[in-house]
Amino acid sequence: MVLVDEEVKGYKTYEQQVDLLEGRGMDMGDREGAAEMLRRVNYYRLSGYWYPFRKLTASGREDTFYTGTRFSDVVALYDFDARLRVATFAALTPVELAIRALLGHELGRIDPCAHLDPSLLGPTAKRGIQYPRWVERYEKELSDSREDFVEHHHRKYGGRLPVWAATEILDWGSLTYLYGFAPRHVQDVIADACGLTAPQVSSWLKTLNLMRNTCAHHGRLFNRVHTISPKLPKVGRQPDLDAVSTDWSRTFGLLTLIRFLSDRLEVGQAKLLPAVVKSFPTVQAVPISHMGVPSGWQRLPCKPAGTTVTFQYQY
Repeated sequence: MVLVDEEVKGYKTYEQQVDLLEGRGMDMGDREGAAEMLRRVNYYRLSGYWYPFRKLTASGREDTFYTGTRFSDVVALYDFDARLRVATFAALTPVELAIRALLGHELGRIDPCAHLDPSLLGPTAKRGIQYPRWVERYEKELSDSREDFVEHHHRKYGGRLPVWAATEILDWGSLTYLYGFAPRHVQDVIADACGLTAPQVSSWLKTLNLMRNTCAHHGRLFNRVHTISPKLPKVGRQPDLDAVSTDWSRTFGLLTLIRFLSDRLEVGQAKLLPAVVKSFPTVQAVPISHMGVPSGWQRLPCKPAGTTVTFQYQY
């Protein structure tokens, strides 16, 4: 006999879930269509998208919804967020690949296996336990890899990958650590290509890694407040960033970082992210400002007059 804990919520069919939401004041529209949506997308995943529609009181959010709340608006936000995650992941990929290539190339100038010799790396690799832990993680990534080039190096060179190949099997977190272990002159070469300083690149890599993980694990992205805020250039150093008035812990701010890096590294499709942001649905209770999008965002921003326009959201 299966014992049921009385403190665990009771099971509800999709039709009962529709009834529950309707009873709390949500206009469910086509009930069969709503039940089908709940079948395809878990109730609790969708609940993050109807959270802003729940009545707010002094004691917190109630279970009941504001008048005029429609299930179709919740679905529109969910569908937008799905498009946003796909576009963000796609925009991040060429940035990530460019940094991998640059880091492997510049460390390779020092030694083909610079990543495995802390004496050839920067001071961070020579103190504490971070570098030994990174090596353990790298060795696991190497043993787990099924890439043909890994098998080739295993057969011909005993599995010892040169750093320009090793960077291709690292996850973003390991890549960020390797950048931090690199000598400062290597960091500076990559930072110059990005139009940033080395500490700023480290900060942006960590920030964008969290965003990438949100996309990879199907987390809600559009109205997320991210836990790490990026280090920004001082005012006047990058006028195109200065012109963006946003909360840099919000998603629009991080999308701006991706556009900035895409421009400086000359990778990716310039219109990809603006196009998906432009598709934000018209939902009165949840305006686009929840993403941190400033008014007039499509005219943001250009470099000073007389120079080439390289960074903008305008079509």
